[in-house]
Amino acid sequence: MAEVSYPFNASNASGGQSQVQQTQWQSMSHMWGGDRIDFRATASTYVAGTLPFSLTSLGGRNFAIVAGSAWVGGFYYTLTSSITLAIDPNLTAQARKDTIVIRADLTLGSVNIVVVKGQPSASPVAPRPQRNPGGQWEMVLYEMTVPANNGAVSANGRFQYDMPTVFGSPWDLRETMDYAEVGSFGYDMDSDGGDSQNEAFKSRDGYVITRHLGKSRTYTPSLAQSATQPATRSGRWRWIAPNTVWFTATLQNTVTSDIVRSGSNFQFGVSLPVPANGKEAQILTGYVNNNPPHAKLPNFISLTVVLPKGNPNSNAFLWYPNPGTTAEGLDGFNILPGLATMTISGVYEANAFAE
Repeated sequence: MAEVSYPFNASNASGGQSQVQQTQWQSMSHMWGGDRIDFRATASTYVAGTLPFSLTSLGGRNFAIVAGSAWVGGFYYTLTSSITLAIDPNLTAQARKDTIVIRADLTLGSVNIVVVKGQPSASPVAPRPQRNPGGQWEMVLYEMTVPANNGAVSANGRFQYDMPTVFGSPWDLRETMDYAEVGSFGYDMDSDGGDSQNEAFKSRDGYVITRHLGKSRTYTPSLAQSATQPATRSGRWRWIAPNTVWFTATLQNTVTSDIVRSGSNFQFGVSLPVPANGKEAQILTGYVNNNPPHAKLPNFISLTVVLPKGNPNSNAFLWYPNPGTTAEGLDGFNILPGLATMTISGVYEANAFAE
């Protein structure tokens, strides 16, 4: 029959089947989720040996592995009590890498923990896990280093743990995440149009937007430490990674008179869409299009944009090459010439975690 579907209460002439063979079960169940240990590592720290399938050396080449449960190759497996595993000796002059795996074997009709032996080599490589539908399907728990001449065996965990289910929220994702597990990803669909579509993560450090989805957000930048504001100001920004912002800001002086600093301020600053982390200084770039030239400045001015080290910064501060003497280095930029347009942009670390 060309069409087969399962499982139903009764088999029928339309291709529906009531009985499911193990290969059919595997074909169906692997769609529910990938291989993983049935445990969510949501705590900040764990005591050694308390995690599922933890491994303890018993001396020599013998190891004990503790209880745990896992989903492998579409089948559920539980180790109810500790078992002992032996690593084969290595009498050669070259090291070897083995693996300890959970193997679903459809020929045997069971899931078991086994040691897979590698080949000695000058640059040993651990055996790759088998993933053969209808045959053997493996998930690696440990990579074992087996030194030459029967040296002491060491283990390195290669765990794949379960994670909280990704979920969506029509709005108020920030508040909803207060009730989610650590390790949760959520999506704010902004169905009320009050903010932006975004992806967020609840980490042990706290809630953080990992990226904005859809269009960039807009904001109106200000010229800090200035006597007046430019008539035209526009900006766009978005979260592009956890605590990481991309932005661009344009400020245009639409009149012929220059905009100057206020009082005795040394230089201008430009407001950022969200405060920058001040743990370390950060450097961005910008330019001023001063064509036709005003204020006895060049027609094109390169800007170095500094987010200083110190407290979280709401402003980026502007420097430019001394227009008269190159040897003078950078001066604080403190005059926006008439009819000039200034643009700054870049990527910076924000202060989402209030460090």
